[in-house]
Amino acid sequence: MASADTRKASDPLEQARRLLDAGEPSLAELSAAVGISASHLQRRFTRRFGLSPAAYLSERKLGRLKASLRDGEEVSRALYDAGYGSPSRVYEAGAARLGMTPARYRAGGAGMDIHWSLIDTTLGRALVAATQRGVCMVELGEEDAALEAKLRAEFPAADCQRVDAGRDDFLAPRVRAVADALAGKHAPGAGPGAPAVDLVGTAFQKRVWDALMRIPAGQTRSYAELAAELGDARGARAVAGACARNRVAVIVPCHRVIRGDGSLGGYRWGLPMKRKVLQRERSA
Repeated sequence: MASADTRKASDPLEQARRLLDAGEPSLAELSAAVGISASHLQRRFTRRFGLSPAAYLSERKLGRLKASLRDGEEVSRALYDAGYGSPSRVYEAGAARLGMTPARYRAGGAGMDIHWSLIDTTLGRALVAATQRGVCMVELGEEDAALEAKLRAEFPAADCQRVDAGRDDFLAPRVRAVADALAGKHAPGAGPGAPAVDLVGTAFQKRVWDALMRIPAGQTRSYAELAAELGDARGARAVAGACARNRVAVIVPCHRVIRGDGSLGGYRWGLPMKRKVLQRERSA
């Protein structure tokens, strides 16, 4: 009987993944190498790994870029080492998911003064962080250490100060506004009572996030509809990427964007949470 390692080595999907880890083959080249038609390979790879071959390659390149920037590599060298043929390709290929320009990402939030605290909300444990301009992060989760780790991973060079949310004059009103929004006491987004936000991202991401805050509570838009509203009918995938990079749960209501077939699509904080918030808004 073949061992698990032998079976894995002969698995065409694992072969395809190894080829993507080693280089940048096209779908046609992968198909020829592993002996599966391109259409079947696309479907089976996506079903197995949760990403298409192209998206898997994009994630690998972005991961290499992030690691190099965090290690202090000079920006242009990091871009080329990660596999981006030119600086412009970093955005064309989706690396704008850094949430800021590569230079600012490398800086890791240097110069930013962030106050943050952990609170219990109707949606569970939440980390609320804010700059002088507004709330820059609302992260939902179960473990305090994991929530703090996410903040520091996003802004490693910022001055992040944990404070008592009930006593800090700067953070307290923002925390109250966030807690009210998470509880559904006022409409998330740009409505009355919503906290001011400080959205750190690329120009395109900010356009998407601004558009999200204009979707009325209780309504949804498809990724394609939002892309068309922004003037790029082919940009549904880019819109989905910007939604995935939203750091401000519920306040910036990326939960209101769904797939064209009516299914929920993705959500940074999990589909059960997305379904819960949408159902609450629709019944309000």
